[in-house]
Amino acid sequence: MNKVLLVTGGSRGIGAATACLAATDGYDVCISYRQNRTAADSVVHSIEQQGRRAIAVAADMASEADILQLFDEVDRQLGPLTALVNNAGILEPQMCVADMTFARLNRVFSTNVIGSFLCAREAVKRMSTLQGGSGGAIVNISSGAATSGSPGEYVDYAASKGAIDTMTIGLAKEVAKEGIRVNVVRPGFIYTDIHASGGEPNRVDRVKALVPLQRGGQPEEVAQAVLWLLSDKSSFTIGTFINVTGGV
Repeated sequence: MNKVLLVTGGSRGIGAATACLAATDGYDVCISYRQNRTAADSVVHSIEQQGRRAIAVAADMASEADILQLFDEVDRQLGPLTALVNNAGILEPQMCVADMTFARLNRVFSTNVIGSFLCAREAVKRMSTLQGGSGGAIVNISSGAATSGSPGEYVDYAASKGAIDTMTIGLAKEVAKEGIRVNVVRPGFIYTDIHASGGEPNRVDRVKALVPLQRGGQPEEVAQAVLWLLSDKSSFTIGTFINVTGGV
């Protein structure tokens, strides 16, 4: 059976690393992106260079219509979905809760939580053995922030990732009997450009002394954990958290 993976937010950072690593493991890959078509095309090219099929689809995770179209494109261009990585997420500028606006909170939770729920819903519909599918795997990308709370910086982002953790536990138990395994990876301080969205591009260098390994992580190190959870090597693993945090 052909392996088909959807990686949301796959044009950069952890998503891009996961998509490219998946291609080496025999997956055809769809990545979604919000704005940067050039970066998305670069990832597609890298995957095609490995002899796998790849497509990039523009989709805002805060839009149900975009998500439905995204999954329709996977069906049409790549075939039956066998794996999903819920990676897309946004970060707003560093701020205390007392200063957060409704609009900010709505953006963060609509994208990071509701978007992930909708993608999981559509994946389950396609992969469930009770609905004619052949089973599959979902890996949700959470964050070490879900346990630290990110006080003074990103409590809203941290809370959205806490919601992803809880969703993973419940969904894993809900769909295990339908042939779908659901797990989560929690990255720590990883060198990606998401930190620039928070107003501090060099944040990892500032905080890496807090990491027992005394360094920040690379997207490829997170991708390795994701691919293990997608693979048959983790066939008896559901509702599990892998912390890729350097010991934080």
